[in-house]
Amino acid sequence: MVSSLARRLGSARLDLAEEAVQDALVRALHTWPYGGVPREPRAWLFQVAKHRALDLLRREASLRGKLEIIEGEPGPVVNLDAADDRAVGDDELAMMFMCCHPSLPSLGRIALTLKTVGGFSVEEIAAAFLAEPAAIAQRLVRAKRQIREQDIPIEIPQSDEVAGRLESVLDVLYLFFNEGYSVHGGENLVRAELCGEAIRLAGILAGNRRTDLPLVHALLALMLLQASRLPARVDEAGDLLLLSEQDRARWDQGLIAEGLRHLERASSGESMTAYHVEAAIAACHAVAPDEASTNWTYVLRLYGELLSLKPSPVVELNRAIALAMVEGPTAGIRAIEGIQEHPVLARYYLLPAALGALCLRAGDARRAADYYREALTRPSSTPERRFLEKQLERCTAL
Repeated sequence: MVSSLARRLGSARLDLAEEAVQDALVRALHTWPYGGVPREPRAWLFQVAKHRALDLLRREASLRGKLEIIEGEPGPVVNLDAADDRAVGDDELAMMFMCCHPSLPSLGRIALTLKTVGGFSVEEIAAAFLAEPAAIAQRLVRAKRQIREQDIPIEIPQSDEVAGRLESVLDVLYLFFNEGYSVHGGENLVRAELCGEAIRLAGILAGNRRTDLPLVHALLALMLLQASRLPARVDEAGDLLLLSEQDRARWDQGLIAEGLRHLERASSGESMTAYHVEAAIAACHAVAPDEASTNWTYVLRLYGELLSLKPSPVVELNRAIALAMVEGPTAGIRAIEGIQEHPVLARYYLLPAALGALCLRAGDARRAADYYREALTRPSSTPERRFLEKQLERCTAL
């Protein structure tokens, strides 16, 4: 609703659109328990929000009229009934492109997308990213100010501009899906609502003719295949389970099937992106009945391709783990030692944790314990810390 209303009002009145929708929701809370839920609740809410926006605009126009008498300059006219024939999802798509405008800071794009398109509160966004609500609120204020100052429109770019602008949108969706999939601190390992919202928004992109492109389907395939494992990533106590420990019967087969369909659609293009390769790796795991039957040789080759498309020490770390599955733990240890001093990995607990796991596989429990102790000195979520402590106990018991 915010997207639909804001697109009619213009990006400069984004706050007004949010206020009108919030007022409509409050009115629903007050009236629906007594009068019943309307037959078309969404339409009811939008009409109430639109009327509230008109009231706010009249108040604004009244003030502007007084100013015009002094300054002699008429203000802009807003038509809230315009563009009612837009395709389903167009308003949210247009809002996504505005929120993810390349000129906005990365963190501002994510917060703004979650707030205006996803409907998350400031408190929910702060909880998801382990930040103070005041810091998130300031980030939103700065992003909205920049939108007003640069007059960034709420619109879907022209066909010849979509590809260039799409990368920023996909980056945002990828970032906050990953934040939901592996929360970087706090009591929970995953935030399923973030993953679900990223998938929903990627689905809007995939379903619109202007953004129905192979790389969009590749990202959507990746997220669906990864999300299929969410029910099995933690045990009943909320503790982390490794891929080899997960009950694959709990993996969501519906999401896997949908992910594979989107991966097939992603193959229709002429170019290969990192999203394609990451989705292919996820597919290898998704279709394997257990870890031993995973085609690790193919996974290793895919990580090599990913490194050429997206060079990063994190990809090198993942490739080293795949290498260990093909050639043994010693090969994996040597590969990780080659990137051990990379500054990007200085606070990354998974590097010493991976070395600990490989040393344990190689029969060196004492060295493995040292690596797990080092991993515990680095930032991690509460479930991840419990996992590391259990692994350390396992090493010291040998």
